Amino acid sequence: MSVEGAVRPPAYQTLAEGLRAEITSGRLRQGERLPTEPELCARSGVSRSTVREALRLLASEHLIVTLRGVTGGSFVAHPSPEKLSDTLSTGLNLLLDTATVGVCDLLEVRESLEVPAAAQAALRRTEAQLADLEAALFDPVVDSVERMLAAHREFHTALVAATGNPLFELLSRPLYQVSNERELAAAAPLGFWLQIDADHRALLQCVVAGDSEGAAAIARAHIGYIRAAMTP
Repeated sequence: MSVEGAVRPPAYQTLAEGLRAEITSGRLRQGERLPTEPELCARSGVSRSTVREALRLLASEHLIVTLRGVTGGSFVAHPSPEKLSDTLSTGLNLLLDTATVGVCDLLEVRESLEVPAAAQAALRRTEAQLADLEAALFDPVVDSVERMLAAHREFHTALVAATGNPLFELLSRPLYQVSNERELAAAAPLGFWLQIDADHRALLQCVVAGDSEGAAAIARAHIGYIRAAMTP
């Protein structure tokens, strides 16, 4: 039974949903070429402009890539935690901007992910990942707030990468790309960045030593300090 007055989704959205289902179900596999635009038009009964709008939507979700030229076309993308997390970042920032979620919510999720991630990183990290962590350290005495914010993102991104688990990367990356980070940094108390730097260095030492319990304890204390500093 139809609901009177119900608004039907645009045709491009309906087409995109169908193709998305084929991709996520595995019927269309990584690297596989999608039907051509004329084929999609014939199959779905929509115009070429509608097909192109649907493909643009899927590309914005990092589900497909479109290549030009004789051998071009639209292909199912190889999933990347970095690219897929961009979509989650957009949603997270919308929730923050509309006050649907707050700093406490953000830190609660960070703690649930960062503490086990720190423990796993201590057990699984490679020498290259240790180098990435060390490169993300900053000097709270001379570095600008912009540099420290960037370094903070880089450090935690490198930490979750060191777990070797792409799901940690996918879920954690958006938490370090919040739109109001500059505002939060401006409200930080005196000595905030000195403590953040000290925590990062202590955490790195535990990861270097393969001390998973120590890494988890420092990660938990790190979030606890940020929570106390950023919330009333």
